[in-house]
Amino acid sequence: MATHKNVDRSLTGKIGRVSGKIGPGTVGEVMLAYRGGTSAFHAYPFDKVSVFPVGDEVLVIYFEPPQTVFVDELPDVLRHGEL
Repeated sequence: MATHKNVDRSLTGKIGRVSGKIGPGTVGEVMLAYRGGTSAFHAYPFDKVSVFPVGDEVLVIYFEPPQTVFVDELPDVLRHGEL
């Protein structure tokens, strides 16, 4: 009988700010609002090829406990820019 891992989706869809360059072959870092505060998470590009410089906002696609997230480009509709 196959067992299914419980997937923690508490960070999926959250917006974070890159605090350590994210790219293929490197361990980046992103700051996220988490459990009433802000925490740093190890971060990798979800597509395995994108690069996100420090200061970019990114979208969390997948959370791998305890402290790893996979991120993608933030869609324009979610950006905090001028209208």
